Amino acid sequence: MTSPPLWKASVATTKDEAPGIAALLELTPPSPQAVLIVEDPFGPDATVEALYDAPADAELLSRLSGRTVIVEPLPDQDWIRQSQEGLPPVRAGRFFVYGAHDAGQVPPGIIPIRIEAGLAFGTGHHETTALCLAALSRITRARRPRSILDLGCGTGVLAIAAAKLLHRPVLATDIDPIAVEVARENAHANGVAPLIRAAVADGFTSPVIREAAPFDLILANILAGPLTKLAPDMAHALAPGGIAVLSGLLRNQKNLVLSFACAQGLIFARAYCDGPWSALVLMRPRR
Repeated sequence: MTSPPLWKASVATTKDEAPGIAALLELTPPSPQAVLIVEDPFGPDATVEALYDAPADAELLSRLSGRTVIVEPLPDQDWIRQSQEGLPPVRAGRFFVYGAHDAGQVPPGIIPIRIEAGLAFGTGHHETTALCLAALSRITRARRPRSILDLGCGTGVLAIAAAKLLHRPVLATDIDPIAVEVARENAHANGVAPLIRAAVADGFTSPVIREAAPFDLILANILAGPLTKLAPDMAHALAPGGIAVLSGLLRNQKNLVLSFACAQGLIFARAYCDGPWSALVLMRPRR
């Protein structure tokens, strides 16, 4: 399977300045597919990286950030799979997320999820994915949603987690056909292919999402910008009493996303945070 090349923008900065620069990269066109902060565990430095499907304007980003931003092509996406080799497995909530190289390390008593990145993003190693898994674990202690949507599913890790935990059908959508195919493969590898319908969809107006709505649970681990734009349609797609778990957010973006979501009548329930990243849990009132 082939895919257009990715482009990477990277900027060296300090840990204190990294969240602001990450927000700048996210909000400056063209919209990135992902934004990452890589911190030096023993020092004050950090690197902010953004991945694009088209070249970003390095001169503009450098001028806006006050730092030198380097933009370079990544000729193919096989590096995503390669970058996961050797990464440790992740324990998040009731889940254990691992790759093929960690198949012998699955502990008893928790829900295992085997994820291979392939050509899509999302292995469970990023803080936002782990935060969503923790939120899902907590939410389902008291609720058993029947209609579930994983919006921007990437590798399908959240859809697989919901299907394994709840034994309910899950609609997993992404704008990237490659991600949808990877999600299908991962669903099959985890034995939940009959429960997961993976489809290409661009937002809540796509027929596949519109026809399946309303949803008792929406999982959306995407970026702050798209979440603000999707807030009205997301609120409409939630069933009364339904819950939305939103992530892909920096801590300093929580209030921005909350302002858009709460303006649509959603109620803030809880925030989960890990380092500079956060996830929000919101609920649509029953009346």
